[in-house]
Amino acid sequence: MIKDLEAIEKRSVYLDHAASTPVHPDVRAAMEPYLEDSFGNASALYDQGRRAKEALRDSRASVAKIFNCNTSEVVFVGSGTESDNLALFGIARKYKDRGNKIVSSTIEHHAVLKSVEQLKKEGHETVLVSVDREGKINMNELTDAIDEKTVLVSVMYANNEIGVVQDISAIAKLIREKKKLWGRSQLEAPFLHTDACQASGYLDLDVKKLGVDLMTINSSKMYGPKGAGVLFVRRGIRLQPIIFGGGQENKLRSGTENIPACVGLAKALELAEASRESEVARLSELRDYMVAQILEKIPKTVLNGHAKDRLVNNINVSILDIEGEAILLYLDEYGVSASTGSACDSSTLDPSHVIVALGRPYEFAHGSMRFSLGRTTTKEDIDYALKVLQPICALLRKTSPVDVNMDSYESEKTATPEAFVGGRTPHFLKKREAQSK
Repeated sequence: MIKDLEAIEKRSVYLDHAASTPVHPDVRAAMEPYLEDSFGNASALYDQGRRAKEALRDSRASVAKIFNCNTSEVVFVGSGTESDNLALFGIARKYKDRGNKIVSSTIEHHAVLKSVEQLKKEGHETVLVSVDREGKINMNELTDAIDEKTVLVSVMYANNEIGVVQDISAIAKLIREKKKLWGRSQLEAPFLHTDACQASGYLDLDVKKLGVDLMTINSSKMYGPKGAGVLFVRRGIRLQPIIFGGGQENKLRSGTENIPACVGLAKALELAEASRESEVARLSELRDYMVAQILEKIPKTVLNGHAKDRLVNNINVSILDIEGEAILLYLDEYGVSASTGSACDSSTLDPSHVIVALGRPYEFAHGSMRFSLGRTTTKEDIDYALKVLQPICALLRKTSPVDVNMDSYESEKTATPEAFVGGRTPHFLKKREAQSK
């Protein structure tokens, strides 16, 4: 027990909505009939099958309405990861005779980055475009990277760790101009894919306004069931499937359709879109309040990502001289659920690739914390989290062997990670040096 918190009345505060969200009661109610009564296979001709097929049709229409697309362009899949995989492998393998280059960014979700790594092993040329210190993609570098060999550009709409929102419509415009220059139609490569999993409920998902050819969302980030996702595929674009079988989902995703999950996803998206305007206003105010309080009350703390061009529910800060995992354990003891923002990969202990991509030193990634707000988050929740966070940080700093040089950070914007930790070489750099020998 921390002395300053001995008399505190504990409460449960969930601030990790970017990782997962509880199923909305209305979503659960919408799914229930398809778990028991209308449980049939959507391919069957009898009554239960017809009801399942109608539910699938209605769910697809609901998603298409929000995407502003045709129902034939909505493909139900099992997760956001599967959607990303289908987009990248589906395009790269189908259009390999037209070009072999894949362009993405350094701050993508691992579902995209690992797919890019695999495609490189399969012989594709891959380029990861950098971002600036605030997490915005380098448009000049992106322009140079897209050439006539490029078949796919994949850039995340809103980042899952730092919440930074990219100008997807500007990227789409760039690609259209390239195609025009090369005398290509809009149904010829290169194509644009965006992972919009974190954007649902907060940003406009109109695919025509965005100008995307493929778009990924998943259910569990917007109060729907886990194990459900969608890939928007613009009509006329061909994909090679990654799952083979009975040819469901327009022959792109074989397997008996998970009707309850599809119904739940569609209902969750419908509810998220209906409350988007009010939630954006409410959460934006709470986010800005929490950021200001953390930066004011906890010394040596830095906001990661663009201050304004970020999701309204995302707060990512580096609390220096402390391990993020240690903060998490103490917060959990007092009922606060948060995240290190993937600060370390569980198997390698490498620092967050997103924080490092911002040009932040190792210690900034090591001490990164992500607080993501949701529909039940209140100011009282934020105040409670702040009340326990302050003494936790003070206690951990007393025993910390690290003392980051903030003067170096302010004066040497391009300094190496070692410059901020007294000349020590972090373990992940030592590992890279050993591997390169």
